[in-house]
Formats: sequence, C-alpha cells, structure tokens
Amino acid sequence: MALEQLKTMTVVVADTGDFETMIKYKPTDATTNPSLLLAAAILPQYQHLVEKAVDYGKKQDGDNAAKLAATMDKLFVLFGVEILKIVPGRVSTEVDARLSFDKEGSVKKALKLIELYAEEGIDKERVLIKLASTWEGIQAAKELEEKHDVHCNLTLLFSFCQAVACAEAGVTLISPFVGRILDWYVSNTSTKYYAPEDDPGVKSVTQIYNYYKKFDYKTVVMGASFRNTGEVIALAGCDLLTISPKLLEELDASTITVTRNLDAEQAKSCDLERLSLDEKTFRWMLNEDQMATDKLSDGIRKFAVDAVKLETFINEKLNA
Repeated sequence: MALEQLKTMTVVVADTGDFETMIKYKPTDATTNPSLLLAAAILPQYQHLVEKAVDYGKKQDGDNAAKLAATMDKLFVLFGVEILKIVPGRVSTEVDARLSFDKEGSVKKALKLIELYAEEGIDKERVLIKLASTWEGIQAAKELEEKHDVHCNLTLLFSFCQAVACAEAGVTLISPFVGRILDWYVSNTSTKYYAPEDDPGVKSVTQIYNYYKKFDYKTVVMGASFRNTGEVIALAGCDLLTISPKLLEELDASTITVTRNLDAEQAKSCDLERLSLDEKTFRWMLNEDQMATDKLSDGIRKFAVDAVKLETFINEKLNA
C-alpha cells in the first residue's frame, strides 16, 4: 500500500477534525483549522464537546463577547485533547485568522490556548500553535518560540520569502500549501494540467525543503493542501505531509511504488543562495509574488469567514 510506504520516509499527518478518520489511518499528528472544526462541530457525534465548551463559557466572567471567546478557545482545545487520545504525536491548533496582523494579540491568544491545554493535562510539547505566515504572524511565532518555548506551525505559506522568514525566526514547522498554489496557476494561466513533478506547488515545497536542509535550519516542512495523490507522492521524503481523509483513503488503496523524491543529503549539493530578510524586504518580495499575495489574503479571509460561522453557531448555544 502506498500509504504504508510513504510512512517509512515521511511523517503522515491527518488534515481533519474527524476522529474516526484518525483511528482508521493511524497518522502521527493531526492538524485542525476553523474550517475543519466548523464541519465537525455541527455533527451529532461531537455535540458533547460543544456542550462542554458552552458550559465552560457560561461560567466565565465578562460580557457575551468574552464568554463567546472563552467558549471558542475551549472548543478548539477540547477537540485537540480528543485528537491527542488518538494520535501519538502533536495536534495543531489555530489562532484566530482575524489576528493575522496583530502580533501581540496572536501571542496572547496562543498562550491562552496553551494554558487551556495545560488545564486538561496536555503538555505544550504535544501542541503546535498555528499562525498565518504574515510578517506579524512570523514575529509572534518567534516570540512564542524564544520566550515561551511554545512550538508553532506557520500556515498559509505560499512563497519562498515566507519560508525564509519562518526559518530565520526559528519556528518549529511550516505548512506550505501545495494545492492552493496549483489552483492559482490553473485559474490564472493558460496551463490547466500539470504532471506532479511540474506542479508549481510541488516545485515550491521542493525548493523550500532543499533550502532548509542545505543551510541546516531546524524548521521542518509539512506540505499541506493537496489536490491529488500525485502531489503527495511527488513530495515523498518531505519531513511531514498533512493529508485529507479522501486522499488518505486513496493512498491506502493504491498499490503504486513510492520512491523518495526529497532527500536531506542530496539537498546539500543544491545550487541555492542564502537569503536574509528584514521586514521591508519580506514585504516587497511577497508583494512581487502575485500568487502568494492573492492566496495569503484569500486564505485569511476564508478562515475568518468560517471562524465567524462557528462563532455564530456557538453563540446560539451560549444564549439558548
């Protein structure tokens, strides 16, 4: 089976909030986001977690907005706690996308989530705080890693400059979005089909992986947002890959032979020049990359929309 072969060279992560999927495919880690939790929170089998979060929120001091924020934080953590009963590794829990340009707010929210995990008996070593790969998000991660020893997962990453800034900030992990890069090129260029090895998302992650390994950065790469199994297999050997239930199922059923395509030792001989980015250079390079600029802003907006939908759902229960 392709999935079992892949697991011998890459840490497989489940990109879902669905516990049954995790039990079936036995990933090492799991990632969540507002969109995934919105989908899970409305399902009957997870209502006990929603109710527990709402009960917690009602007991908190402050106005309705404060109670709602507390309930949302608790819900994210309760899902994370359940996930950690299934996976042996770590869970990624996302900071509200509406804090993507607020360094101080992101740090405060991250520390609150870690505090809530601690109250549930979960060590911070088993949690990755997900932050958008904006300049502010990256600097929030730098502070969390250096001052608080909190591990971070920088998400919505579409460009090389974002990856370089994350590595220089010393973050634990990045999540470059393979499929959303492909989506942009299919929508905005005349090419409508790419072989896996020519896929612009695959090429982006390969470049980042090779750069990190060549210059011995500690930050690890977790390819994310896949559109097909070809993209996944093309990145075999990447540190981690976070994969949706549908593609996990396809890989599990596939008999294709998986070969390592990314290799840390081979990366050492790549012809790459080391970059150093300050804020001005980062913002200029990101601005010059139309795809990354479009997809970063679009991703933040979409996560924010789903966060609001989830809040609306929870608020109704909070005030029932």
